[in-house]
Amino acid sequence: MADNLYEILGVAKTADADAIRKAYRKLAREHHPDVNPGDKKSEDTFKRVAAAYDVLGDEKKKKAYDEFGDASLSGGFDADKARSYQQWQGAQQQRGARGFGNESEFDFSELFGGGRGGGFRSRGPARGQDLSASVELDLRQAVEGAEISLEIPNQGTVRVRIPPGADTGSIIRLAGKGMPGRQGGPHGDLVIETEVRPHPFLERNGLDLSLKLPVTIAEAFNGASVEVPTFDGPVLLKIPPRSQTGAKLRLRGKGIARKDQRGDFYAVLQVRMPDREDEALAEALAKSSEAYSAPVRKELAL
Repeated sequence: MADNLYEILGVAKTADADAIRKAYRKLAREHHPDVNPGDKKSEDTFKRVAAAYDVLGDEKKKKAYDEFGDASLSGGFDADKARSYQQWQGAQQQRGARGFGNESEFDFSELFGGGRGGGFRSRGPARGQDLSASVELDLRQAVEGAEISLEIPNQGTVRVRIPPGADTGSIIRLAGKGMPGRQGGPHGDLVIETEVRPHPFLERNGLDLSLKLPVTIAEAFNGASVEVPTFDGPVLLKIPPRSQTGAKLRLRGKGIARKDQRGDFYAVLQVRMPDREDEALAEALAKSSEAYSAPVRKELAL
């Protein structure tokens, strides 16, 4: 790959893993074939960005690239052998400076997995490199599972099944969907990391879900049965009398399902005041202080 990988992603060589990941995701979203159908330039850019992140998003590959540059991108590259070659080369230069001839030879195929010990035999077939990709999901897709399409360099369009219960940071590995192997060796894998977009109303904590549920003064004070939306459909929730803002009411087993586990669904009450003027209500509420067993700010202290 002739282009500098850091320049492809638009980051400095000193960028940390988080900055590299954010830059990749931004460019991948911008140039994804699904967003730019029929745009060959965007498709080529997407492939270059994905290939660059495959290296810079992997700590070991990034370290080798920083040290050896494009040479490290060749299939089967061996960093240890490359360092040995540099040491050998330095030793040969010293010998030459001292008047000695070249007393040994170094097989460059050693840098790419060839030979063992002191021999210089080709190692033969080698497994291809893994490819890395990331996908963004809506919370519903993560909860229920989804099937998505990814455009992968050297592979074309790949259909990926996201299992139910995926979370940000979940890893899905597709065997044989990575880079082709050397000399007929097996393909590497495609390693996919998921990122779940924030939901406008729901918060996630592991397999549990929380919803801020608006209720009226009457529902909170008198108690009520209200309909609550869940991914399984509407559920009737019983609100106890004299419920306070912030009270958490649990719907057991209505959270996220993953394999043999199932989280809970929490409704967090938010008492809403009326937004219209009403003299009768105002007079009634003026007398409501008599219904408190203690001053509401009694325990406040700074």
